[in-house]
Amino acid sequence: MKKLLAAMAAVAALSAQANESLNVAATAVPHAEILEFVKPQLAEQGVDLNVKIFTDYIQPNAQVAQKAMDANFFQHQPYLDEFNKGRGTDLVAVTGVHLEPLGAYSSKIKSLDELGNGANVVVPNDATNGGRALLLLQKYGLIRLKDQSNILATTKDIVENPKGLKIRELEAATIPRVLTQVDLALINTNYALEAKLDPSKDALFIEGNDSPYVNILVARPDNKDSPAMQKLAAALHSPELKQFITEKYKGAVLPAF
Repeated sequence: MKKLLAAMAAVAALSAQANESLNVAATAVPHAEILEFVKPQLAEQGVDLNVKIFTDYIQPNAQVAQKAMDANFFQHQPYLDEFNKGRGTDLVAVTGVHLEPLGAYSSKIKSLDELGNGANVVVPNDATNGGRALLLLQKYGLIRLKDQSNILATTKDIVENPKGLKIRELEAATIPRVLTQVDLALINTNYALEAKLDPSKDALFIEGNDSPYVNILVARPDNKDSPAMQKLAAALHSPELKQFITEKYKGAVLPAF
């Protein structure tokens, strides 16, 4: 009996040694939650997924570049591009996973057709979300930008405004508070939810899965195609995860696959 137990222990030890470890840096919500959801699936495939939570946007990339972590999950492609450019790194996207959309809301009109000439519109005043808001307004034909793909566009870059919209920039977190005072407000989903708005029902229009702000799994060129990384990428595109995202976040987070 002792020999049998010893043999079983040896087999278990060999099995554990055979498992691949994957260390992934992530921000807490929803990224770490999503990774924890797929963790059991990866374990069944021989991959031990270790998730380390970070509260900043610099260290997750720095640690992957320095090979202290294998991958990270917290950012979108525009941010990664700027990081690589500014830091001289060459991190790469493995796959897109989800989108935290920006939407247009109003307490005065029920459809975009009702938006009148000279309407008051507010957009976020930070570079990332301000550009997103203007690109979204452009997508729906309300304005045209000098560079129609500039993700860092500001109101100074508007070259056509056929309705004469009065566009003001405000801090993103404060925009829901002025919703009743304006005709149209571009609001990040997290702030919309805090204001008891339902993105799937209340937004007049909202970013879709074609948005450049899809959150991505990021790795290095030397490990992006490793078997373990590809197993993680596949798990992050599973029907089970799509259902999890849809049911848990109720429109605050959208699957991008």
